[in-house]
Amino acid sequence: MPALSNNSTEKGPFVSLLADLPGGGKAFMGILLAATLYIIIGNVWIPADSFFHVPTYMVSLLGKYVCYALLALSVDLIWGYCGILSLGHGAFFALGGYAMGMYLMRQIGDRGVYGNPDLPDFMVFLNWQELPWYWFGFDSFIFAALMVMLVPGLLAFVFGWFAFRSRVTGVYFSIITQAMTYALLLAFFRNDMGFGGNNGLTDFKDILGFDLRADGTKIGLFCGSVIALLVGYLVCVYITQSKFGRVLIAIRDAESRARFTGYRVEFYKLTVFVISAVLAGIAGAFYVPQVGIINPSEFSPANSIEIVIWVAVGGRGTLWGAVLGAVLINWGKSYFTGALPDAWLYMLGGLFVFSTLVLPKGIVGTVPLWAEKIKRRIALKSSAADTGVK
Repeated sequence: MPALSNNSTEKGPFVSLLADLPGGGKAFMGILLAATLYIIIGNVWIPADSFFHVPTYMVSLLGKYVCYALLALSVDLIWGYCGILSLGHGAFFALGGYAMGMYLMRQIGDRGVYGNPDLPDFMVFLNWQELPWYWFGFDSFIFAALMVMLVPGLLAFVFGWFAFRSRVTGVYFSIITQAMTYALLLAFFRNDMGFGGNNGLTDFKDILGFDLRADGTKIGLFCGSVIALLVGYLVCVYITQSKFGRVLIAIRDAESRARFTGYRVEFYKLTVFVISAVLAGIAGAFYVPQVGIINPSEFSPANSIEIVIWVAVGGRGTLWGAVLGAVLINWGKSYFTGALPDAWLYMLGGLFVFSTLVLPKGIVGTVPLWAEKIKRRIALKSSAADTGVK
């Protein structure tokens, strides 16, 4: 990865970062911003009977894809650049979603089915007499936003501290991260946990005083998701282009050599793991108000495995390739679950096998290699033709 330029202090760190974006980064940001602008104009100003109109349901669907893209980005940061294959990032995503869901539930107040101003409907139904202590504070958006980042980050810190200090790596680390998310799945299914049990949290009314059913609110949430994705992307670029990022790549390629060189490998792995978990939590927080529900199924180990497939198909270690993989696969999932509902899972598995065999570096990583080979063949043919003429 190219390092930040020496004149970064003259330009300013932000301008220098934008100027030194890795291959495809500027195009990615430009396409994302242009697409966002079109979606806003297409939904708000273009008439509904026009072919170019973007319906509101499509805005919410695309907002969900953007949240998945940020989630994929968080996995690519640790897997693509540090070699940490986590099969439990769905847990951090779900925890961020639950933190936002708790805030949204507190905003319902006495507008619930049972009209209780203090207790959510599921607690009234289960005969809870008072709000659990861990629900206090979630009537404040600022507190909830802090918990969106703090809870996944704290879990990643504690989990990573013990795992990395014990030098758990490779497939063993993947297994214990999957065990972690499965344990949380079982815990959140319990009604006595106070998170809605199997049904989870739903029936949200508004956020920051804005009606969640209003078109303007859905556009606002979509734009917020895009901003979160752009900020997350720039944070990941900054990390991977810095000296810290070069050490991460060294750990990925030769952990023992990096350790013997004197680097505190556990510190680097723990730091990037926590940052990745926070990004996943933020993705979950934007996901919940747009989808309208959060339940224990988000902790499913299969979800975490699917995230890895997004990154592998798009291009591991490319950042925006992970975004591309997440959007393409989830768009395909939305289409094929309706067109071929019984075959979709087989198609997803086949896609992963295909990308592993034919696209080992994903779409973004492999297509340029193919293009370079084609250019070389054309150049060789031209050179041979010129030689023959002479």
